[in-house]
Amino acid sequence: MARVRDNWEALVRATLQREQLRNAGQGHHARTPSGIAGAVPPSLAQTTNIDLILQAADDIQSEDANVARILCEQAYSMAQNLDPNSDGRGMLQFKTGLMSVIKQKLAKKEGARIDRNRDLENLWEFYQRYKRRHRVDDIQREEQRLQESGTFSSTLGELDLRSSEMKKIIATLRALVEVMEALSKDADPSGVGGLMMEELRKLKKSSATLSGELTPYNIVPLEAPSLTNPIRIFPEVRGAISAIRYTEQLPRLPAGFKVSGKRDADMFDLLEFVFGFQTDNVRNQRENVVLMIANAQSRLGIPAETDPKIDEKAINEVFLKVLDNYIRWCRYLRIRLAWNSLEAINRDRKLILLSLYFLIWGEAANVRFLPECICYIFHNMAKELDAILDHGEAGPAGSCLNDDGSVKFLEKIICPIYEILAAEASTSSTGKAAHSAWRNYDDFNEYFWSPACFELGWPMRTESPFLQKPKKSKRTGKSSFVEHRTFLHLYRSFHRLWIFLALMFQALTIIAFNHGHINLDTFKTVLSIGPSYAIMNFIKSCLDVLLTFGAYTTARGMAVSRIVIRFFWGGLSSVFVTYVYLKVLQERNSNSSDNSFYFRIYLLVLGVYAALRLFLAMLLKFPACHSLSEMSDQSFFQFFKWIYQERYYVGRGLHEKMSDYCRYVSYWLVVLACKFTFAYFLQIRPLVKPTNIIVDIPSLTYSWHDFISKNNNNALTIVSLWAPVLAIYLMDIHIWYTVMSAIVGGVIGARARLGEIRSIEMVHKRFESFPGAFVKNLVSPQTKRIPFNGPSTQDSQDMNKAYAALFAPFWNEIIKSLREEDFISNREMDLLCIPSNAGSLRLVQWPLFLLSSKILLAVDLALDCKDTQADLWTRISRDEYMAYAVKECYYSIEKILYSLVDDEGRLWVERIFREINSSISEGSLVITLSLKKLPLVLSRLTALTGLLIRNDPGLAKGAAKAVYEVYDVVTHDLVSSDLRENLDTWNILARARDEGRLFSRVQWPNDPEIKELVKRLHLLLTVKDSAANVPKNLEARRRLEFFTNSLFMDMPSAKPVSETLPFSVFTPYYSETVLYSTSELQKENEDGISILFYLQKIFPDEWDNLLERIGRGVSTEDAELQESSIDSLELRFWASYRGQTLARTVRGMMYYRRALMLQSYLESRSLGVDSNSQNNFITSQGFESSRESRAQADLKFTYVVSCQIYGQQKQRKAPEAADIALLLQRNEGLRVAFIHVDESTTDASTPRVFYSKLVKADINGKDQEIYSIRLPGDPKLGEGKPENQNHAIIFTRGDAVQTIDMNQDNYLEEAMKMRNLLEEFHADHGLRPPSILGVREHVFTGSVSSLAWFMSNQETSFVTLAQRVLAFPLKVRMHYGHPDVFDRIFHITRGGISKASRVINISEDIYSGFNSTLRLGNITHHEYIQVGKGRDVGLNQIALFEGKVAGGNGEQVLSRDIYRLGQLFDFFRMLSFYFTTVGYYVCTMMTVLTVYVFLYGRAYLAFSGLDEAVSKEAKLMGNTALEAALNAQFLVQIGVFTAIPMIMGFILELGLLKAVFSFITMQLQLCSVFFTFSLGTRTHYFGRTILHGGAKYRATGRGFVVRHIKFADNYRLYSRSHFVKALEVALLLIVYIAYGYAEGGAVTYVLITLSSWFLVISWLFAPYIFNPSGFEWQKTVEDFDDWTSWLLYKGGVGVRGENSWESWWDEEQMHIQTLRGRILETILSARFFLFQYGIVYKLHLTGDDTSLAIYGFSWAVLVGLVLIFKIFTYSPRKSADFQLVLRFTQGVVSIGLVAAVCLVVAFTQLSIADLFASILAFIPTGWGILSLAIAWRKIIWNLGLWDSVREFARMYDAGMGMIIFAPIAFLSWFPFISTFQSRLLFNQAFSRGLEISLILAGNKANVEA
Repeated sequence: MARVRDNWEALVRATLQREQLRNAGQGHHARTPSGIAGAVPPSLAQTTNIDLILQAADDIQSEDANVARILCEQAYSMAQNLDPNSDGRGMLQFKTGLMSVIKQKLAKKEGARIDRNRDLENLWEFYQRYKRRHRVDDIQREEQRLQESGTFSSTLGELDLRSSEMKKIIATLRALVEVMEALSKDADPSGVGGLMMEELRKLKKSSATLSGELTPYNIVPLEAPSLTNPIRIFPEVRGAISAIRYTEQLPRLPAGFKVSGKRDADMFDLLEFVFGFQTDNVRNQRENVVLMIANAQSRLGIPAETDPKIDEKAINEVFLKVLDNYIRWCRYLRIRLAWNSLEAINRDRKLILLSLYFLIWGEAANVRFLPECICYIFHNMAKELDAILDHGEAGPAGSCLNDDGSVKFLEKIICPIYEILAAEASTSSTGKAAHSAWRNYDDFNEYFWSPACFELGWPMRTESPFLQKPKKSKRTGKSSFVEHRTFLHLYRSFHRLWIFLALMFQALTIIAFNHGHINLDTFKTVLSIGPSYAIMNFIKSCLDVLLTFGAYTTARGMAVSRIVIRFFWGGLSSVFVTYVYLKVLQERNSNSSDNSFYFRIYLLVLGVYAALRLFLAMLLKFPACHSLSEMSDQSFFQFFKWIYQERYYVGRGLHEKMSDYCRYVSYWLVVLACKFTFAYFLQIRPLVKPTNIIVDIPSLTYSWHDFISKNNNNALTIVSLWAPVLAIYLMDIHIWYTVMSAIVGGVIGARARLGEIRSIEMVHKRFESFPGAFVKNLVSPQTKRIPFNGPSTQDSQDMNKAYAALFAPFWNEIIKSLREEDFISNREMDLLCIPSNAGSLRLVQWPLFLLSSKILLAVDLALDCKDTQADLWTRISRDEYMAYAVKECYYSIEKILYSLVDDEGRLWVERIFREINSSISEGSLVITLSLKKLPLVLSRLTALTGLLIRNDPGLAKGAAKAVYEVYDVVTHDLVSSDLRENLDTWNILARARDEGRLFSRVQWPNDPEIKELVKRLHLLLTVKDSAANVPKNLEARRRLEFFTNSLFMDMPSAKPVSETLPFSVFTPYYSETVLYSTSELQKENEDGISILFYLQKIFPDEWDNLLERIGRGVSTEDAELQESSIDSLELRFWASYRGQTLARTVRGMMYYRRALMLQSYLESRSLGVDSNSQNNFITSQGFESSRESRAQADLKFTYVVSCQIYGQQKQRKAPEAADIALLLQRNEGLRVAFIHVDESTTDASTPRVFYSKLVKADINGKDQEIYSIRLPGDPKLGEGKPENQNHAIIFTRGDAVQTIDMNQDNYLEEAMKMRNLLEEFHADHGLRPPSILGVREHVFTGSVSSLAWFMSNQETSFVTLAQRVLAFPLKVRMHYGHPDVFDRIFHITRGGISKASRVINISEDIYSGFNSTLRLGNITHHEYIQVGKGRDVGLNQIALFEGKVAGGNGEQVLSRDIYRLGQLFDFFRMLSFYFTTVGYYVCTMMTVLTVYVFLYGRAYLAFSGLDEAVSKEAKLMGNTALEAALNAQFLVQIGVFTAIPMIMGFILELGLLKAVFSFITMQLQLCSVFFTFSLGTRTHYFGRTILHGGAKYRATGRGFVVRHIKFADNYRLYSRSHFVKALEVALLLIVYIAYGYAEGGAVTYVLITLSSWFLVISWLFAPYIFNPSGFEWQKTVEDFDDWTSWLLYKGGVGVRGENSWESWWDEEQMHIQTLRGRILETILSARFFLFQYGIVYKLHLTGDDTSLAIYGFSWAVLVGLVLIFKIFTYSPRKSADFQLVLRFTQGVVSIGLVAAVCLVVAFTQLSIADLFASILAFIPTGWGILSLAIAWRKIIWNLGLWDSVREFARMYDAGMGMIIFAPIAFLSWFPFISTFQSRLLFNQAFSRGLEISLILAGNKANVEA
């Protein structure tokens, strides 16, 4: 038994040790929780302080092991008392482990007996010692003062404790006190026990219990004051805290009400008591409101009085901003506000209403997505509150009162609404149900847009229709918009665009057919646009009626009546106008003299109608008239306005300033002019002649049985001629838009001074202008006031010096951060750092990288000098930095020598420099000095500085000798002979020299300024190599180039930190990589490549810099680094900072805090906290440990990462949880929010309880819970990411919030510009203040491979140039992706920063832009600041990403936001909006459809034989039609046009030459293939989403992709989206070759079909061209085996698609769910039957016969072939009995078949070519039949044919696979192809000299060597 116990203890010890190791290596502040303290079960940690006691035991183990043992034993007994049976989770393990630890501590006594009777005395003595040693009484006195006066005293400076140490001492003391309290109960009161009791009584009486340090708080310690955090003594914070205090006017709280923490009661306590809000919600919002008021006050000015007060103005500003949406809502519904007028309510009322709103919002959970529902709740609760405030005594509110008398806001108000939301969400069956079948968040919210919402009553009536749960049989009515899945939404939302395009086409075509003559006749024909317009408008009305189906029962009566009125009005008007126009035509054709009666009526009607429409359009859409339309309240006018434009709560007043309006109108007028000129002259006019000819040809011979065209003027021929032209006409406006946006974007970018500094040479050249620009833009006025030493004359040199002194600390921090990130080496850091420039040296001292080797070059010039001093100086001054170096060197030597020597030596120094200065002023320096001797002098000086920089005063003797040598050389070699004589005969000097006193001793430099000068002079004299290429690293260069360039761009000037807008950064995280683990870094893929090896090869210089930073040699092996836990952790971080990890994002975002701390430190707002007196030596040293700067930064910046499942990850002990904890410890400003699921009840019937929690790291590095707010239920009702953001947004602070994704990065130099960016909220950007500030991104994943480079270029051009144009002049920038900065208050009061309804809001973030615009926000774009962004790097990842975005766009087409913006924008803004959102995808799809339309048209002409017939009839036809066709083809090459913005961006930011070079390189790397392939991806997913739905979030994975993707993987991913479509196009092209007729022969054919063949090849082979090792023979063989086994593997239950073709095939059909989908699929599949119909009549066998019987016979042949196939594939396992019969039958049939084919070929007209033609005919027919079978699967299944269908499908997939595989296999035979492909894929890497071939070959031998 004993042995078992020993083993168990050994196991426990090992486990604890492993825990410790796992947590090892935390940052400098953090500490490791002791093994056992880190393992306290959550149930104990929540109810007791056991973990605190165990941590204290761990801390004092080294001081007094005995006391540590006492604490552990006490912890054990506490655990035992709480849970004697060890029932709780993890309890037994914990107790056993603790027992084992106690035994270890006992064992260490080495047999000495332990006298437990003396435990109390030992504890008491230790307690006394501990208090004395850490001066605890002083700390307590200080805390007492802080509580009483609210300020720190000077003694705090003496205590000078690091806040982390102080917290640790206090934590240990608390633990000791608690154990003393427990043990003293049983002690003898006469002995030590009495003393203990006395001490405890004293502590209880004193209010300073030191609890403030341990009470969890977020930013401001409101519950109890904290000594370590001075934030509470900022005057504005004190003012805000006193503003919310309880006043006499408020009703009294009941006597029993307990105020939490050590603070006075305030308004929040009243609200908590009255409405029953949760305590943590109250704590959270209390801090939120305090910070909001404090920050609003600090912008107006810091209150100076001793008892600070908040201005009325600050409170009004916050009040109006927060309740702005509520006020608008009341006005819209025409109801009275909850207060009479702003003047009538005092500041207390305003604050209490503000607090009430935030408390409702903070506990509303999913209801936060319904902003107007929150307005409704607030409206009613504010009225209740009003009644309560008028009473003297506070009582609970009726609406929140439970039956048992408790008050619960969550249960009574939020839960009923949440339950109905959840019930509707569950009917959506995770988004698979039709959108029209269930109510989403928007439907619920829009219920509150009509006065009918007050029928809900207050408290809410449960039987109201709003709270009715959905029933299975009956669908619940939608609000006013139904998202039916159909393409018709495109017409309905943007009908004005389509009508405009149709009417223009009609008009242009009519003019073209009248040969361009415009006369009365033409005019009458052109007027046919009248009926067209009326009919198209009527179609829109019909669609309104149709697509509102599903909302009639619940929509507002007004909305329904508007639809009906418009329907009837549209119907009648279109009938009337068409009738009148037909009469006009009759008149024209009649020959009577008076034939203009109807014409006049028609003109009058059209004129009146057009005038009316124009008048309404002007009033509603024209900015200048907009105010008029708002004013006119006449009901007649209002009626017309309402009919013309629907009135919603959102989207009222979507107009812009007149100047903005004119800008975007002129932009579009240019685009439209280009488009229609092109359309008329190059598309429509050339087709007029051929059309007329075809119509007039009387009888054409058709080579097939024709149904339609024969007697109808060859109608289908004309259609096939015009269809591609029409398709391009509808699409090409996008191309013109793209070209125009590239030009405008380029011009705007150039005006904004982008790309001025685009090389490191330019950084060098312009460096001297940086300090001035930096100070002008980035330094606040407060910092500029810092005094400088030196003369006060403000000449330009002094100004430059002052600027450089201000610039230096910031620049040096930037360089330091580059060093920390390992982008530069130590040497580069020394060269790049700029001296402080704060000394008395008059010159500006520039960084050494500008001056290195300049002295030596200047000396060379001096040695060659044959001319005068002036000429020499002119030559030196040609390089201004050489002149700087010479001057600085000269002055520094004077200053250093002067400081080193005294008495006679000093006289000599003065004399020498006096002489030299006078000879310089006389211009005779060349005569006074012998310049040839300069190198000698410099060598002596170098020897001297070499000694001085060693910083060892013991070398003073040597230094004195060196000074003497300098004196010797100068006196005897350098100066001219007469001056030498003068010096030699100088009495004082001669005497000192003779006595040996001269330079016998030196004063070793102690002054920091002199030390800096010495070090610098030494480097100036010794650095020989030029620093022209410093820094070497490309990323460091790019960052410095962008930063320095941005200094010259327009930006608002910086406010002091105290006045900066406060902001939060907010990152949603699910389960992506936080930090690479050691095993992940070392794990090798199939090629033997590990992530670490890959990174070392991709970033070799950064790897060397890492080794240098951690003090290791360059040749250090990875294994050596693993031996040290610190180095191993550094390695993990180094690798993680180069991937797309959470660690990288957190590091980047925490730079904001660092920048604010630095800026605040240099502004030095003194509160007497930090004892550093402002010396004149500006330095940033110590800014990170300055408590004041930290507090100031915390006041302005919060970073919340919403780690949705962090709670579960902790319970599972997942590595991600440990890594997140590690990030928390390393970043004290970081907060993590997560959803905690309480599963403590094992009872299945009890529902799980969900909490929203916020944690930070405590002093021991463990999670400290700050807030825990109960939720009404599972928060994930909609899309995951927006729900994750929504639950955590209550923990953000400030006026702005920057949404950052988990694959982003940030840089210190960019963070310094954040306060400038935030000032944009107050800048002038048009009619309305900005609600979202757009920020540009830099895509940092571009260097991995050519694909990543294409993607990053495409993305970069979108996030810079495209968005620049969208924001200005077009004014339609939305929110795309995530560095944008939101106006936090604006958005949280209007539904949050994203929308979350399932599937419809799959692209959740773009909706925040739509929402912002509809609710009258204003979205801008700024390019002087950038944020890093990672993108997908492999083709499959890119395809999944593009699929996700295209699917999201497909869903947007159906959404109400798009509809409303499309209807409510004015015409030109609507155009901009359309072409930059869904229109882009529609045009992409049209591009592909154009190819189809063109080729099917050609196939029709070929099959019917008309192309030949028409050409023979009219020779004219061929050429003109060809021209039109070629125009069409030219445009189909749309890939060229989409690249224009990219090229423009290149030119702007890289310069013309580099841009051309980059573009050519991209073309050589086949970027056109990639972009053509992307076209297919977008088209497929966009089209499929609108047809069938199925858009979903696709996890793309964010790793490093250099691995080979298997053939089968690619086949599965692209088979349906690209391969099938490409093969169909190929088939059409083959048909065109075989049967088409082209007059020019082969040349014409090649010209016409070239781009189509390019498309086919791109779509079929791009996945293999861009697949690493795609053409390596070994891999090809493996791929083939893998593919065949996948193809033949039978599926089954639970077999996944990647393992079996059958399972995959079933998955591929999942999207066809509805009857509508089946019918659409059937219609689309019909096209495949054209081939067989056409080819049958072309066979030699059929001759000229065109009867239908032939087609029927071909089907008989097909059926025969199918039966023969079935006989051959008949499965033997079903036919064991007649195995022999079967084989015999198969033999006979095969012989018969061969004989039959031979006979038919021999005796009939059937030729061998016909056999191949038949195959060509039957393949598409078979595919068509398969498609139909899949669409109508149930019927086929019931007929028992499903197995046969599956076998045929397998055969098709096998065939397609072989067609694609054959060329790949063939090319794999040639080894050079593989090499060429690697070069193509990884060209960037090659040009940077990387060993990618190693990475690809997986050359393990080399790795190990």
